[in-house]
Formats: sequence, structure tokens, C-alpha cells
Amino acid sequence: MDNIIFDRIRSEITANDVVLFMKGTAVFPQCGFSAAAAQILTQLNIAFKDINVLEDSGIRQGIKDFAQWPTIPQLYVKGEFIGGCDIMREMFASGELQDLLRDKGVAFSDAA
Repeated sequence: MDNIIFDRIRSEITANDVVLFMKGTAVFPQCGFSAAAAQILTQLNIAFKDINVLEDSGIRQGIKDFAQWPTIPQLYVKGEFIGGCDIMREMFASGELQDLLRDKGVAFSDAA
């Protein structure tokens, strides 16, 4: 079963430059941490794929196992696991997230 779930996760993070596994959607987040993570990406005007883990219990647990990271949301950029909400907040505040996006060739605007 894990292989099928992991294959789905790999497919999403390979097909999309920026993927946020979250509770709810970017338009309707269902927890404060997911809302904060989506807000950071939205503030940077990044095109990203939001995946609602509440719609699929396999993905909800599978993404935790895949990244060996116990919490959601989880951010992936160009297939690389970046971290959760707290890490995103720290990286955004320090400019490290913007540097990472630039280095990986992800278009964004930090003039928000």
C-alpha cells in the first residue's frame, strides 16, 4: 500500500514545482498552520499545487511517512522537502525561502 501512496506523492512533487500538502485548500484552509503556510506562498505570488490531505487518509498518513515528518502542512519545492509551517515562517522572515526559490528557478514576487 505504501508504494502506491508514495508513487502518488512522488508523481505530484515531480509534476509540480511547488506543492503544499495541507489540511483544506489554499482557498479554504482547515487549520491555522495550513492557512499560514498557504498565505506565505500566496503573498509571494507563487503558483503552487495544494493537496488537501483531509480528502484522503492514505495521503494524510502517507505524506508523514514519506517525508519522515510528523506534521502537516508540508512544503515541497522542485521535489525537495522543505519543511512545515514553522520552518516556512522562519525561512520567509529571514529571506531564506525567497533565496531557495530563486536558486531553484521558481518564479515569485516578494513585492507583496
